[in-house]
Amino acid sequence: MPVRNPLPGRAALPLLALTAGLAHTAPAHAVTLRVLVSSGEQVTLKTPVQTRAPQTTPDLSAPGLPAAPAPVTFTTWKVGVLGGKKGGNLTLNGQDAGNTTLYLAPTPGSVVEISGRSYRGGVLLRSLDGGVQAINVVDLEDYLRGVVPAEMPASWPAAALQAQAVIARTYAAARVNPAVPYDTCATESCQVYQGVAAEKPGSDAAIQATAGQVIAYGGKAATTYFSSDSGGFTASAKEAWNMDLPYLPAKPDPFSVGPRSRWQLDLPAAKVQELAVKYGAKIGTLRAVSASRVSESGRPSELTLTGSAGTHLIQGAKAGGFIRALGAPSSRVNLGMQGGTLTLQGAGAGHGVGLSQYGALGLANAGYDVLHILGFYYPGTLLSRLAAAPRADTPLLARTPTAAPAVQRPTLHAGPALPALPAGPLLARAAPGTAE
Repeated sequence: MPVRNPLPGRAALPLLALTAGLAHTAPAHAVTLRVLVSSGEQVTLKTPVQTRAPQTTPDLSAPGLPAAPAPVTFTTWKVGVLGGKKGGNLTLNGQDAGNTTLYLAPTPGSVVEISGRSYRGGVLLRSLDGGVQAINVVDLEDYLRGVVPAEMPASWPAAALQAQAVIARTYAAARVNPAVPYDTCATESCQVYQGVAAEKPGSDAAIQATAGQVIAYGGKAATTYFSSDSGGFTASAKEAWNMDLPYLPAKPDPFSVGPRSRWQLDLPAAKVQELAVKYGAKIGTLRAVSASRVSESGRPSELTLTGSAGTHLIQGAKAGGFIRALGAPSSRVNLGMQGGTLTLQGAGAGHGVGLSQYGALGLANAGYDVLHILGFYYPGTLLSRLAAAPRADTPLLARTPTAAPAVQRPTLHAGPALPALPAGPLLARAAPGTAE
């Protein structure tokens, strides 16, 4: 999409990313992920049953033709818990399965249907508190095929999709933990994962182009938060959640322009006061709400609620939480109250920390590549590759070089000179090496 408010001037593009060091041909080590995809009193499961193709006389007139694939049929299972009791065995079509867990291991190319949705890989079934948990056990790269197009339109430019693939891979890899029943979930509480039905050629290509790549900081997978639209200024992790992560700062984000970059929300004072009580405000009849302090990103860090019986302060991350609890798409707002109505004039959608998806779109459309996008939103991090862990089931990151290699400027799309991005630390590709 076109950039509506570009930065002033026509400065040359600063090189925010080192472009040598990580061999694209190096194979990525397989990482298996466990994703909670369904839970309830009963889960419907369809598993493939491979049958042999009927014997036929070979066609000697056409040698070299591949054999016809064996037909695949599916068996349907209703999975429940015996007696619906806590700790009870699982049941298959009403029959006691003899255990509280069942596991269908993944095989190359295998697909299983869970609660009406198809997923690559296998499935782990658990009895929990009288209900069933269905956990998709899937290769990380196959998992991403159902995540990236669910989080970002697959029709968007390759650079934006590649950035989404890298941060989604990083998010998932950082959560691999054999000590817990599953690593991540399939909803917005984690990352949206929609299985085989979501897969698209554009996102598949982005995943393949970045195979195994993750963002690292301090030798570990970085915390790769992202949101829809920063509203023109990213929020820091410190202001949003009081997390001290130096690679998630507040900074201008002029390329983040989306359908909710500017919006207005009008709310009756009674609704605002109802929420204020839940935040401990005992101030009588609400008369005014104002931002008494604002963070570097323009989001309230302190709200003053004034009523007939006094005032109440909502401070820190709770201030943004209060704004979002009102139903605002973002906490980057201006507040005004008149005639019993609170008006919020806001910018953006989501928490605003880390990558802005509409910002990635704007940068990609302006000619920036994936390294510049990641370097802009996660300054000071390194692009690394997942490596096999020698002593644990969790993935490690490949070693990074001690000295930066020589670099060249990437080739940009034809057009006018691009505006300079704000200066920041470099994002470097990591050189291949032995696992730590």
